[in-house]
Amino acid sequence: MFAPSRQDARRFFFDTWNKQQAGHPLSDLEKLLASVIAAHPEYHAILARPEQYGEREWLPEQGETNPFMHMSMHLAVEEQLSIDQPFGIRALYQQLLSKHGNEHDAQHEVIDCLGEMIWQAQRYGGGPDVNVYLSCIRGKLGLDPEHERRLNLKDMDD
Repeated sequence: MFAPSRQDARRFFFDTWNKQQAGHPLSDLEKLLASVIAAHPEYHAILARPEQYGEREWLPEQGETNPFMHMSMHLAVEEQLSIDQPFGIRALYQQLLSKHGNEHDAQHEVIDCLGEMIWQAQRYGGGPDVNVYLSCIRGKLGLDPEHERRLNLKDMDD
């Protein structure tokens, strides 16, 4: 399994932005990242200065958003949608897309829920709970939580 360091992940962002700006060919993953970056012009100046921002900390307790984490969550959502995992996320996303009328706002709703699931996993221990994630998305659509509990990877070990 590939587990890049924080520096490796950030380097990938900086390098992709640099290649895209220079008009160099991009891999499929770089193309996906370039589209995420394009949707976030507020981060372009950061990505243009790796020497200044490569090691910077963004502190949520001071109201800061880590641009690398934010764009990484967009990438995670894109991957989940492409394979419909967790199952049903694609259909829920389509409903959010209809509600908002644009992909960026719909993805931000999903990202809020992804962040909530991660926060709960960290706060209460254990792994991420797909039920928390999908229930949050359903809530943003005004839907009730599912009645059937979905199996999580952590449940498979029990």
